[in-house]
Amino acid sequence: MSNWSPSAQIDTLKRRAQFMRTIREYFHQRDVLEVETPCLSHGTVTDVHLDAFSTKFYFDQCGEEIDLYLQTSPEYAMKRLLASGSGPIFQICKAFRNEAAGHLHNPEFTMLEWYRPGFDEHQLMVELDELIQVLLSTEPARKVSYQQVFLSKLNIDPLEVSLKELRARVSDFSNDEWLQHEGKDALLQWLFSCHIEPTLGLNDGDWEPCFIYDFPASQSSLAKINQNDPRVAHRFELYFKGKELANGFYELQDAQEQRNRFEKDNRARQKSGLPLRPVDENLISALEAGLPDCSGVALGLDRLFMIAEERGHIEQVLSFDYSRC
Repeated sequence: MSNWSPSAQIDTLKRRAQFMRTIREYFHQRDVLEVETPCLSHGTVTDVHLDAFSTKFYFDQCGEEIDLYLQTSPEYAMKRLLASGSGPIFQICKAFRNEAAGHLHNPEFTMLEWYRPGFDEHQLMVELDELIQVLLSTEPARKVSYQQVFLSKLNIDPLEVSLKELRARVSDFSNDEWLQHEGKDALLQWLFSCHIEPTLGLNDGDWEPCFIYDFPASQSSLAKINQNDPRVAHRFELYFKGKELANGFYELQDAQEQRNRFEKDNRARQKSGLPLRPVDENLISALEAGLPDCSGVALGLDRLFMIAEERGHIEQVLSFDYSRC
């Protein structure tokens, strides 16, 4: 028997509509242009940790079927608008990631993404913090570097630790054999997600939003490298109540460097037995034409609304989760 009824209660969906209206008003008051970009693309993300949905298009002008991909984020298309002179822009849209569904993830989800020419990542963190305060009535967020949080919580310097030392530290928490065959970044991400992320911003029993910034350069394929410390990149993430909410960058502008990073991703995909993904040539061309100095951030609105509603499962804030679509 099919379950035709909504995942969320109608009253919840009414509050969600007001939540979205508040977000739009926040940006309209700041003269940030709302835009729409396609959900389908000829190119897609190459990141080894992201999987895009693909589909076949049978009516291309070339006369042959071609692969198209559902966007995992509107980032590439929005950067094309920025390179065309759009100025500051934001978008509320659907994004799609072919990952296991659970209490924090639905394969189709709603994302807020915006870009600020002339901002570095710290200026954008201030604006994101202001938006979170408006939506959730929080106190100002804490800011801690990636290096600092590893040192304080696990007594590891993630920028200096050797692979051997890191594997030994991981073995303190898990005997899973597969972990002993992973590289440094995979092990750092495992430690971060399992043993740091769940308690970020927890202070004497109270939660506060927490920014983590200066991620390792090897984990930041779309961000500028820090000129003062090339071990890290201008990337940040926002966490609240044990949930990752946002991921932002001081955006890379160098087209050749971006292509090199995409190709490096594909080599890593091939090594891991994953399918290669086509580089988004439109993005590369936009970077060659000239992306303005800017920062951008993507914010998961379903998770954010879960917090606002004090709900434990993402399906409780969606009209229809993937099992009912």
